[in-house]
Amino acid sequence: MKERIPMTIATVHCDRTDPIATVTLSNPGKLNAMNATMWQELRHTMLRLAEDADIRCVIVRGAGEVFAAGGDIEELREARATVDSALAYHESVGQVLQAIQQLPQPTIAAIQGPCAGAGLEIACSCDLRIAGQSARFGAPVMKLGFSMYPGELAGLLALAGPALTKEILLEGRLLTAADALSKGLLTRVVSDDDVQTEAMTTAQRIASGAPLVARWHKQWIERLMDPAQLSEGEKRASFAFVDSDDYAEGLAAFLEKRPPRFTGH
Repeated sequence: MKERIPMTIATVHCDRTDPIATVTLSNPGKLNAMNATMWQELRHTMLRLAEDADIRCVIVRGAGEVFAAGGDIEELREARATVDSALAYHESVGQVLQAIQQLPQPTIAAIQGPCAGAGLEIACSCDLRIAGQSARFGAPVMKLGFSMYPGELAGLLALAGPALTKEILLEGRLLTAADALSKGLLTRVVSDDDVQTEAMTTAQRIASGAPLVARWHKQWIERLMDPAQLSEGEKRASFAFVDSDDYAEGLAAFLEKRPPRFTGH
């Protein structure tokens, strides 16, 4: 059942059509700029979804034809009145981005229009990024006289690498969707009208697979980013699928030439 949330206030809401959840960022009149309430709602939403075994994929999008154009600058001015208050505010933002990154289910950012600053940070925290041709990407904070908090910068750096991250932050210009795709920032670009359809089609493709396998792949990709060698215990753990019902079902379905019916067990 879909959750109905008024769209006249800044909020984050979640529509569920099992096994897919769609999380929408909404701040009418401010291009979905993120404020403190929205950040906390986003964190709570991600923590709830992380515990929901029925959800196999999560789409993150902005309300209307905008993803998110940044943070709420009016609010930031007050939140950064002192170094202590600024640190507390941005540390909490970093925790939200970490909650997105650590979500066991695959995540897809469906991007239309501006995706800048906080919006770019959220998109970079997702596993896949699907954008419309008119989408724009950047973090022109140098024009506002402040730097990106390291806890927020880490996700962009991990995805884009140091060269592109420097280009984005030092020049402060907005990249076109074509530029972002060519530089490895995006998964794919489609027409503006097809963004949501393509994101849902991608989510359905992910959800049709074994959910435990999707979670394991996310886990192992993250682990292999650490240069430390795998322990013998970790190597054995990579074969946990052998004892799963879904592994038996996948093999049976293949041999019987029928679609598999995965249960997540």
